[in-house]
Amino acid sequence: MITAVDTNVLIDILEGDPEFGAASAAALARAAQEGALVACEAVWAEVATAYAPAEDVAEDLRTLGLRFAPMNEEAALRAARAWARYRQAGGTRSRIAADFLIGAHAACQADRLLTRDDGFHRKHFTGLQVQAPATT
Repeated sequence: MITAVDTNVLIDILEGDPEFGAASAAALARAAQEGALVACEAVWAEVATAYAPAEDVAEDLRTLGLRFAPMNEEAALRAARAWARYRQAGGTRSRIAADFLIGAHAACQADRLLTRDDGFHRKHFTGLQVQAPATT
């Protein structure tokens, strides 16, 4: 089982978010027990914005068990199609957002996506198995 991990889950853990941190850490640990953890370049870049220097993020992500897994051509094109459908449906973002890249990466290169943006990803990536950390 390959689990792609979204930025929000990693930030929850790395910053010790009081509301979501524990649930995100538990969900990541369960996913790690079930197989590999990966994150695409969009996730690494977004997480790195919280670090100074940004290069420190690589070690922290590896410590969490993540492997860098860049998008392939199929995923990039799927992201473009999902974003185009979003725009045709009246979406207002004028440039492709990282969420579309992350969702397409998971849909094409992983078995599931661990994210707190589960509604967004289910809507735009039909068939993608989405797992949200359980919060109480």
